[in-house]
Amino acid sequence: MNRTCLSIILAAGEGTRMKSARAKVLHEVAGLSMVGHVARTAEAAGSTRTALVIGRDAATVAAAVGVSIPGLSTHVQLERLGTGHAVLAARDAIAEGFDDVLILFGDTPLVRPETLARARETLAVGAAVCVVGFRTATPRGYGRLIERDGELLAIREERDASEDERRIEFCNGGVMALRGDIALELLLAIGNANAKGEYYLTDAIEIARARGETVRAIEADADEVLGVNTRVELAAVETIWQQRRRREMMLAGVSMIAPETVFFAHDTDIAAEVLLEPNIVFGPGVSIGAGSVIHAFSHIEGARLGEGVAIGPFARLRPGTSLAGGAKVGNFCEVKNAEVGPGAKVNHLSYIGDASVGAHANIGAGTITCNYDGALKHHTAIGANAFIGSNSALVAPVSIGAGAYVGSGSVITEDVPDDALAIGRGRQVTKPGRGREIAERNAAAKAARGKPAS
Repeated sequence: MNRTCLSIILAAGEGTRMKSARAKVLHEVAGLSMVGHVARTAEAAGSTRTALVIGRDAATVAAAVGVSIPGLSTHVQLERLGTGHAVLAARDAIAEGFDDVLILFGDTPLVRPETLARARETLAVGAAVCVVGFRTATPRGYGRLIERDGELLAIREERDASEDERRIEFCNGGVMALRGDIALELLLAIGNANAKGEYYLTDAIEIARARGETVRAIEADADEVLGVNTRVELAAVETIWQQRRRREMMLAGVSMIAPETVFFAHDTDIAAEVLLEPNIVFGPGVSIGAGSVIHAFSHIEGARLGEGVAIGPFARLRPGTSLAGGAKVGNFCEVKNAEVGPGAKVNHLSYIGDASVGAHANIGAGTITCNYDGALKHHTAIGANAFIGSNSALVAPVSIGAGAYVGSGSVITEDVPDDALAIGRGRQVTKPGRGREIAERNAAAKAARGKPAS
């Protein structure tokens, strides 16, 4: 669409029903703030500029959006005098002149880009105003969209609606698009002659019609325009978002045994032919290559996984993890800020942090990199084809050469050259008969306390 577009996101509400120490729009859905979702959706719908109307936690809200949206402008709403008043906080941005003006809400994170694009297309074919509505069999509490011959006549709030109008199931979803050349004129004409003394954005419909302009409504799924006012509603929106994403993933070729138990972040990127077993949680910043398998009860965040990787079950990958193709991280393992080379194996009950593991290296069960000295983190380098015996502790900073072996149960504090064998443990001492003596002594002690010998 060869039209410029300003998206105004209203994000100044107090959100008192959230019972939160931070602004409502900062609460996350799939690891991204609600207002961040709205800004990204506007951008995906072709918005060329975003104006953010802020109030509570203004700097934090602006930062949550500005990280990903270029050319963002912020506008502070000093008073709460209704939605029409809130939009006019961005008056300077509107006055710059855009073909389309989208009005969005920072607590409505499920709107689809396709819906916003349809609203803009409605303006492109002649409408001055386009309202996004939805249909519900239980419209109580919503403003009704009053239509005739395909044109929107008014938005009637329930308290002002007649009995016939209250039976209308087409309701106001809140999102609105205004033609840019008339947007400021319509907004400035909104008055506050009502019981609350507030400026209602919905009055723009009747103002536009009174001036001979065309006003239309388009229909979206009811889920798209769900607003969040409480933590209960936030959880409901999270559920819908996850259901959408699971479906998208499966249609794109990702297999899930129990989809309802897999939870994605907003930016999870998974290639086709990946298998996800039950009970997996993805934090932000995860990408997974084709042919990989994520076994059950794994948690992955901030990690890049190549093709044909196997994870878990019960594995945790933390930020900074990078696994090359064919690598394996087994059950009850944790990897953090580490690069694991192609075909390398980190077996069960191991911790690899602040490390590099070479191609086809084998990390035995129970191995840990001792990366933290109480003040600083240190690096462990493990070369290609190295073999680390079970239950070893590698005290960083330390380097294990390519092809080197570390004996099981070793504590390694010095670098190990390529192809060497390192053993860092006390020499075994065997005392014949001493085990029987210990057992007899223990039995005598139990008898003295009146306990039966085991």
